[in-house]
Amino acid sequence: MRKVRRFSTISVLIMVLGLAAVFGVIAYRMLRSKTVSAGDVVATLPRDARILSTAVADGLVVVTLEVGGAVEIRTYRVDTLAQTGRLRFAFEP
Repeated sequence: MRKVRRFSTISVLIMVLGLAAVFGVIAYRMLRSKTVSAGDVVATLPRDARILSTAVADGLVVVTLEVGGAVEIRTYRVDTLAQTGRLRFAFEP
């Protein structure tokens, strides 16, 4: 009986360590990944805006818009999808 108890105790300890390792890896990955998935962010555009083109380069998403007859370029970071810049083109008088 003593051997059976010892083997069952060792078995339970190994199982607990395995579960702790699995939960540790899951917690590490959840805490480490702070990126936003594309489905979580909505970019608001003016009502009359029309998307002309999009491109991804150097960690940025570049969106070219036509807003009220004028062309505008907006840039967003790929990892956070936060807007990093806005370039407006206007006609000379």
